[in-house]
Amino acid sequence: MGPLVAQDIIGSEWNFLIALLIGICFGFVLEQAGFSSSKKLAGVFYGYDFVVLRVFFTAAITAMVGLIFFDYLEIIDMSLVYINPTFLWSTLVGGVIMGVGFILGGFCPGTGVCAAAIGKIDAWFFIGGIFIGIFIFAEGYELLFESLHLGQTDPESYKEGSRYIQIFNSLGISRNIFAFGMIIMALVAFIVTARIEKGVKKPNY
Repeated sequence: MGPLVAQDIIGSEWNFLIALLIGICFGFVLEQAGFSSSKKLAGVFYGYDFVVLRVFFTAAITAMVGLIFFDYLEIIDMSLVYINPTFLWSTLVGGVIMGVGFILGGFCPGTGVCAAAIGKIDAWFFIGGIFIGIFIFAEGYELLFESLHLGQTDPESYKEGSRYIQIFNSLGISRNIFAFGMIIMALVAFIVTARIEKGVKKPNY
């Protein structure tokens, strides 16, 4: 919230309240769009419904282009935008675990909370699994997970937040060219997934 909240008008302590209100609105939109249904989410992996991919890809592209334009117009201060430090190996392992959970449960963390909020029992089990995973990771961090998380043999030498990787820098291209490439990639993905949907029979539930 920081880059869009004028600190001299709205104090930083209001950020959490504003974030809560935005989160409630986001959850409402997810539910109205049908993303509280595990059937729709699972459709991405079985090839009969790619609405989730298109919606989230559109959201990512919109946010990316918006940040670039806001930065160009000096409406937003990009130095205030926090970028998570890069933990490559733990991200890959975590992505595989989340992907398996996504396929089995039919929810991602956000849509799982949305479905749980409207009383879906399977979503409550899914959220319970998330909390169990968080507990195991937290309790076993120093003994089992720290070296994997930090991705090096000497965790003490790594200072939290001291490094992050931006893909366009790694590719040696400008931010704008990378953004244009992502837009083209999104359009191609939309066309390809639409054709896949036509060729895959949607199951009758």
